[in-house]
Amino acid sequence: MPEDPVAHSELAALTRRFEEVTDKHDREFGIVKSDLTAVRLQIGNLDQKVEALGEKIDRNQAQIIELLTQLVGRHPDTD
Repeated sequence: MPEDPVAHSELAALTRRFEEVTDKHDREFGIVKSDLTAVRLQIGNLDQKVEALGEKIDRNQAQIIELLTQLVGRHPDTD
């Protein structure tokens, strides 16, 4: 059975389109993967900042409690 040139041409065109779409998906997946990595790094940085802020709040609350404890029993006019 001889080769059908039209079928061969259509098959070649379909193969090219498939490869182009595959390449495009691979590029887009790479972009998404890169963006996801950047987001993970930003979340890590935010976690560190939130943790540091929590520690600072704890220190400030401890200082407030210490100052209030020192003031308990003092008369406001005696300083």
